[in-house]
Amino acid sequence: MTIKTFEELKKSCTKNNLKIYEIAQIEESEVFDITVEEFRFKVEKTIQAMKEAIKNGLNSTALTNGKMGGFDCAKQLEYYKHHHSIFNKLFEKIICYALATSEENARMGRIAACPTAGACGIVPSCLISIFEEYDIDKEKQINSLITAGMIGKIIASKVATAGAIGGCQAECGTASAMAASAAAYLFDSDIDTIINAAALSLKNILGLTCDPVRGFVEVPCIKRNPFLAVHALVAFEMAQAGIISIIPADEVVDAMEQTGALMSSALKESSQAGLAKTKTAIIMEKACFTKKYYSEFKD
Repeated sequence: MTIKTFEELKKSCTKNNLKIYEIAQIEESEVFDITVEEFRFKVEKTIQAMKEAIKNGLNSTALTNGKMGGFDCAKQLEYYKHHHSIFNKLFEKIICYALATSEENARMGRIAACPTAGACGIVPSCLISIFEEYDIDKEKQINSLITAGMIGKIIASKVATAGAIGGCQAECGTASAMAASAAAYLFDSDIDTIINAAALSLKNILGLTCDPVRGFVEVPCIKRNPFLAVHALVAFEMAQAGIISIIPADEVVDAMEQTGALMSSALKESSQAGLAKTKTAIIMEKACFTKKYYSEFKD
């Protein structure tokens, strides 16, 4: 039976004395009629795609398709050449990797949508940064992404993760919950902490609108990814400290579903309100963008 709630997940893990990734890989191998080993190989390939997207994004300053981005990662990298983050190297990597992946997506490069292209920088930036900084072995890397996937799958079983349906809370919010839970797994948290990390992350994104300027997944989407990646690790560290979400994870998902239903369609990827209809955004819509304009915009 397919697990559709966090309560079912916890019961299944407890009853069978298995971790989340173990439950997930059994379930997924049955769904796709492949062996667990074949499924894990697919996950490994996804991690490799994430790493390649980060590498490509870090090494490019090409404009994005909508010509509103493509240069922010380079700016951040240059800044860190001369000024260390007030936090640490991990923090620097998360910001740069999230920007790199999101800009690569907006250039129509190859990325891993997790759960969507608009939120593609959140999970990879958190996980790949931790992999590198903490020298995580290959098997544990795979386990962490499977854990993240199970969290995302449970959320998606009730709420569509498309911004056009649920707003950005459904995209970046779900991605942040996935990243928080995967980070918790990587630091050997128990199932309660892992699920609680997801709940803490998700509930603090409720109501986040999807209002892309000019209809491109660029403004504010690219910069939103590093913010939500950091948000995920705040949720993880709070959960690790024993701070709990008073509202259980399943009820947080219910609240997100309700919030999305109540949200105006003008604020759900239609670019009809919010940031997409600010004074500057309207000017940008009407402008005939020239090379000179973009040179000024980049600076």
